[in-house]
Amino acid sequence: MESLVDYEDSDSDCESSNTLGCSRQLKQNQDMTVSRPLGLKPTESHPENIHWTSRHGRIPSVRTDFGSALVKSHISTEGLPALPEGHIGWERQYTPSYTDKPLLNISSRVAIASPDSLEKTTSQQTSSGPSQIIRHKSSDTVKRPQHVSSGIRPYISKRQRLGPTSASGDMSSKQSVEEASTKQTRCVLRLSEVCERVKPYLLEKPGAAGIPRRLLRGLEGHEGPVNTIHWCPVAQLSHLLLSASMDKKVKVWDAVESGQCLGVYPCHAEAVRDACWTPCGRRFLSGSFDNKAAITDVETGQQLVKVDNQFKVMCVALQPSDEHVFLCGGYSPVVKAWDARVSKAVKLYSASIQQTLAILFLKGGREFITSTDSVSRDSAERTLIAWDYQTTARLSNQIFHERYTCPGLALHPTGDCFLAQTNGNYMAVFSSQRPYRMNKRRRYEGHKVEGYAVQCELSADGTVLATGSSSGSAHFYDYQSTRMLHTLCAHRQPCLRVAQHPVLPSTAATCDWGGGVKVWH
Repeated sequence: MESLVDYEDSDSDCESSNTLGCSRQLKQNQDMTVSRPLGLKPTESHPENIHWTSRHGRIPSVRTDFGSALVKSHISTEGLPALPEGHIGWERQYTPSYTDKPLLNISSRVAIASPDSLEKTTSQQTSSGPSQIIRHKSSDTVKRPQHVSSGIRPYISKRQRLGPTSASGDMSSKQSVEEASTKQTRCVLRLSEVCERVKPYLLEKPGAAGIPRRLLRGLEGHEGPVNTIHWCPVAQLSHLLLSASMDKKVKVWDAVESGQCLGVYPCHAEAVRDACWTPCGRRFLSGSFDNKAAITDVETGQQLVKVDNQFKVMCVALQPSDEHVFLCGGYSPVVKAWDARVSKAVKLYSASIQQTLAILFLKGGREFITSTDSVSRDSAERTLIAWDYQTTARLSNQIFHERYTCPGLALHPTGDCFLAQTNGNYMAVFSSQRPYRMNKRRRYEGHKVEGYAVQCELSADGTVLATGSSSGSAHFYDYQSTRMLHTLCAHRQPCLRVAQHPVLPSTAATCDWGGGVKVWH
C-alpha cells in the first residue's frame, strides 16, 4: 500500500498512467468498504501526517491509498486568501482518522470524484498541461459517489444537521413558551381537583379549632416582605394559599399537600400591599403601591379588571352583598368604591385623614369600619371610623379613644363584635352594633407590634384568636377568657400574619418580613 502525492510540476506521463491504473482498480472494488484493519499501527505505508505543498500559490491534487481503495481528491481553494506572486508556498498538516467501523470522515474542502470523472480530469490535465488545476465549487451537500458503499457516510454541514431551529434565541424562546404552558396546564388541573388531605373533612361537621405546634413545610420563593396570606374560602379549594409580597408578585401555593407554587402573578409594577380571594375562589383582588387595584383570574392569569386609584393602595375589601363592588384605601383621605363591571368609581368616602390602614365590612355589608393614622395628643377620635355603605355618611368617629393606631381589623364569624390590632401591643374588642363601643374588660396582651403592620384573625368557629408579632412569634389566645394558649416561635423576622385553615383543624400558615411563608400543623 502506498500514499502518493502528485505535484503540478511532476511528469504528466507518469501521472496519467498512475491515474488510469487507479480508475481500473476502483471499478473492480466498487462494493468494498474503506476501514483500517484491527490492530494495525501506523507505518510508512499508513503515514499519520501528509503535507500538502503548493508552489506559486496553487493547490495540487492529492491521491491517497487507504487499504485497497484509491481515492482521487481535489482540494477546493474557495474562501482561502490569494497568495502573492513569488511566494514559495504554504503547508497544511492533515491527520487522517482511522476507525474500526467502515466510516470515512472527509473534510468539507475535499470532494470525492467518481472513476468517470477521474478519467475526464486526467485527460483535461494532459491536454492543458501539468500546471492547470481544476477547482470544484464547495457546496453544503455532498452527494454519495456510486463507488462508495452504503457504510460510508458523506459529509453533512452543520447548518443542515441543526436545521432551521439552530438559532439559540428561537430555541430558548420556544422552550420558555412550552415550560410556561406546561406550568399553566398543571395549575389548571390542580385547581380542578380536591386535595386528598381535605377530602375527609368536607363531609364531616367542623370540629373545634386546634393549636398548631410543629412545622409542616416552608414555602420559599418571595424576595421581599410578605404582607398578607389567605386560605381559599371555598372548602374544596381550601388547600390553596394566596400570598402578596413587596417583591411585586402575588403567588398561589398548594400549601397543604405538595408545597409547590402553582402560579406566579406579576400583576403590579410596585409592591403589593394587600390581596384577598373572591367568594368563588377562582379570582383574587389585589392592591399595590403603583396606584392600581386588579382582579385576576387564578387559572388563566388574565387581569379581568384593573383600575387606577391615583394614590398608593394600602388595603382592599370586597363588598359581601355585591360581588362586583370592592373598596380601596391608602395614601389618601378618600376611600373609593369601584364597580368591576364598568371599572368606574361609584362611591367616595372622604374624611379628614392622611391615609387608610385597613377596611373591614360588617355583617350584611351595609356598614364598614376603616382604620386610619389620625392620632392627636389629646384624643384619637378618627382612628376608627364607621361608614354607611349606601349613603357614604360617617356613622361614628368616636369609637377608639386611646392614642394608638390600628394596623389590622378582624370580624368575629359568629358574634356581634370585631377586633382591632393596636400599636399599644394589645388587641381590643368592639361591638359591631351602634354605637360600636369598646369592651374595656376584654383585652389580649402579651405580644409586640412596634409599628409593623401585624394583623390578627379568628378561627372558623370563633374560639381561637391568632396574631403575629414583631419578635417573629405567632400567638394563640382563647377568645372567651383572653388567655394565651400557645406561643409558636415561627420566624426570625417580624411575623405579620397568622392565617388559620378554614377546614383542617390545628393547621395555620404564617408569613414574615423576610419573605418566608410557613405551614404549621
